[in-house]
Amino acid sequence: MSSDFEGYEQDFAVLTAEITGKIARVPRLPPDEKKQMVANVEKQLEEAKELLEQMDLEVREIPPQSRGMYSNRMRSYKQEMGKLETDFVNGQLENPGL
Repeated sequence: MSSDFEGYEQDFAVLTAEITGKIARVPRLPPDEKKQMVANVEKQLEEAKELLEQMDLEVREIPPQSRGMYSNRMRSYKQEMGKLETDFVNGQLENPGL
C-alpha cells in the first residue's frame, strides 16, 4: 500500500481526535468562544472529508486482489466521519443560539 494512504490515515486519526475533543467542549463555552469553536470544527470537518476523498482515490489505485482490506478501512473511516457530523449537529441542536 502506498505510504500516501498511511499518511492520510494518520492525519485523519489526529484530525478526528481533535474534532471529537472540540465537539465535547462546545457546550461548555461562553457564546462568543462557542461561535469561534463551531466555525473551527466546521473547517476541520471539511478537512477530514477532503482526507477521506484522497484516501478513496488511493484505494482505487490498489490492485483489485489487494483492495478488500483497504475498502473495509475506508468504510470504517466514513462511518466515523458520519458519527462526528451527527454528534456535531446534535450538539448544535442541544445548544441553540449559535
